[in-house]
Amino acid sequence: MLRSLARQFNFATRGFSSNKLRFYSAVPDGTCSTTSRLQGKVAIITGGASGLGKATAFEFIKNGAHVIIADIDPRVGQEAVDGLGPCAQFVQCDVTIESQLAEAVGVAMEKHGKLDIMFNNAGVAGKVFPHSITELDLDEFDRVMKINVRGIVAGIKHAARVMVPAGSGSILCTSSISGLMGGLGSHPYTVSKFTTPGIVKSVASELCRTGVRINCISPAPIPTPMVISQISEIYGGIPKEKVVEIINGVGELKGAKCEETDVAKAALYLASDEAKYVTGHNLVVDGGFTTYKSLSFPSPSS
Repeated sequence: MLRSLARQFNFATRGFSSNKLRFYSAVPDGTCSTTSRLQGKVAIITGGASGLGKATAFEFIKNGAHVIIADIDPRVGQEAVDGLGPCAQFVQCDVTIESQLAEAVGVAMEKHGKLDIMFNNAGVAGKVFPHSITELDLDEFDRVMKINVRGIVAGIKHAARVMVPAGSGSILCTSSISGLMGGLGSHPYTVSKFTTPGIVKSVASELCRTGVRINCISPAPIPTPMVISQISEIYGGIPKEKVVEIINGVGELKGAKCEETDVAKAALYLASDEAKYVTGHNLVVDGGFTTYKSLSFPSPSS
């Protein structure tokens, strides 16, 4: 029987083996890739001008992708493109304005004729104070939800409009471990990040029938500009070096700390064909932080 199956296997597998765009080159030979995990793919990264978005743009380009950085800040966006080279392009985009997200997708279609990857990464931490739910500023809550939740949904909507007819594509969203455990962030931020994996699962239930994948990433705290600013405010404006020390000290995995490149490489995996059977998933990148909670009992006397 085993020989028969082997013969069948051998037989079955035989023979198989919008706008004018300005580019800035920082690569001498004009190439985009050192490896081919995303060769020829086209990606949009919202909030891609700094932090996790920029680190992911670098990783995508290094692996053969063309990246459209969609960010609200034109100065920082152009600076990012200058550093990333000819396979990066900047499009000014406020994710709270649906038409601007639609325009960013339109730029990808006009320039490249397709969109393979949509990384909904733009987000805000919101105000640190007040801490208490009894003093919650609902206008601030609405602002955070509009960017962190509605902005993601709008990005998914317009990416799906071009990916579904193509029958393929990978949509990614940035969440946080603040969406896995309470008390790690302000109420508006925490609520918004708890919502993200729910959006992913809801949309995956539809898009999986079309060949389009959708996943999210939940990283531990990383000393990005946004996080450093928030932690510094909590501790009364302490120096950046001290903030970085505090952030890097929260990890559980000995000898490691969560860095921008860890999230970028997680996004690279989920965006690539290596994750072709992964959808509706929340990839937690936290060194075990949310895996357990110690009771901190005193050591028993001997």
